Amino acid sequence: MPEAPSQLLIRSVSALSSEKPNSASAISDELAPQRTDEASEPSGETFKVLVADDSAVYRKLLQQTLSSDYSILMARSAEEALKLFESERPSLVITDWVMPDMTGIELCQRIRSNGRAPYTYIILLTTIAEKENVVKGLTAGADDYLTKPFHQEELLARVRVGCRLMELHRQLEAKNRLLEELALTDPLTKLPNRRAIEDWARRQLSGAARHGFPFWVVLVDLDHFKRVNDTYGHDAGDLVLQRFAEILKLNTRLSDICGRIGGEEFLQVLTYADEPSIRMVVERVRKQFAAEPFSFAGESIKVPASFGVAGFQGRTPPPFSELVTQADAALYRAKNAGRNCSEIVSSRQI
Repeated sequence: MPEAPSQLLIRSVSALSSEKPNSASAISDELAPQRTDEASEPSGETFKVLVADDSAVYRKLLQQTLSSDYSILMARSAEEALKLFESERPSLVITDWVMPDMTGIELCQRIRSNGRAPYTYIILLTTIAEKENVVKGLTAGADDYLTKPFHQEELLARVRVGCRLMELHRQLEAKNRLLEELALTDPLTKLPNRRAIEDWARRQLSGAARHGFPFWVVLVDLDHFKRVNDTYGHDAGDLVLQRFAEILKLNTRLSDICGRIGGEEFLQVLTYADEPSIRMVVERVRKQFAAEPFSFAGESIKVPASFGVAGFQGRTPPPFSELVTQADAALYRAKNAGRNCSEIVSSRQI
C-alpha cells in the first residue's frame, strides 16, 4: 500500500480538537489559501475528483462547489465509485460514510488495498462527529474528514490541501523515477550500466530456459584505448566511447539490451537468434566501428575493437556471471589472435 503524504495525521488530529468542525472557523482559515484568479492546482493540470454519495442533494452541492476548478466524477454508490476509480484513477476521492451497498470505511479499505494504483487522497464525509469514529475512518485509510452539513469554503480549503499534497507526491515520484533511471544509466554514453544489464539479463535468462530460446552474451573491448587517452586526452577518449555506443545501440534490437560496463568495455545481450545471425551482428558492429574515422590534433586515426561471445540454449541455465566469464575468455582469445576480431563459444545445450 502506498505510503500517505506526510503531515496528514498531524493535521487530522488538529482538526479533531476543533470545537466546531462544521464551521469555516480557525481550521478553515488556517488551511485555505488566499483567493486569487489563478487555478488552484500548482501544475496547472485539472485534478480529477471522485464523489461517492447516495444523496442526490449532496452530490449536487459537491458538484456545484467543485466543478469550476476540478474535473468531477459522480458515483451514487460505493460499487459505482470503485468502477470509476479503476477506470479514471482520480487524484482525490470524497466519499460519504453511510451508503446502501458498503460504507465509506469499506470503500477506503478497498481503494487502499490496491497496491498497484497511484496514491489517492481520500476525504470522508460523515454525520458522525465522535472522535472514536473519526479515528476509525482515518485508520481505514482516509486522509481527512469533514462533517455534514459542511461549509463550502471549508470543503474547498480541504480539497486544495489534498491537491497540493498530491502535486508534491507526483513531483516526488517523478524525482524517484529520475534517480532510478540515473542509477541504471552510464552517464557518458547514456546506455544502461552493468547493474541494469545484469538485472535485465537474469530475467531473460530464466525465460530462455523456460521457453528454450537462445541467449547470447557479447563482451566488447576497444583495442589500444589507453593509447587514445594518453596521446589525445580524455575528451578524445570520451568521443570514441560515445561513437561506439551509438553504433552498438543501432545494432541492438529493442527486445535486447546493450550497455557500458566500465572503462572501454561494453556488453550486449541478444536473444532469439542462432549462431550465424550472432556472427553477422558482431561482424557488422566490428566492421562499422573499425571503419569509423576519428580526427584529433590534426591526425586521423581509427580505433578497432575485439569481441568475445558466449551463448546458452537449454533447460538449466548457468548463472549470468558464468556466461560473462565465458565471453571474457573468448575476448581474451580474440585479443591474442591479433585484435579487431571476434571469438565465439557455441551455445551450451543443457
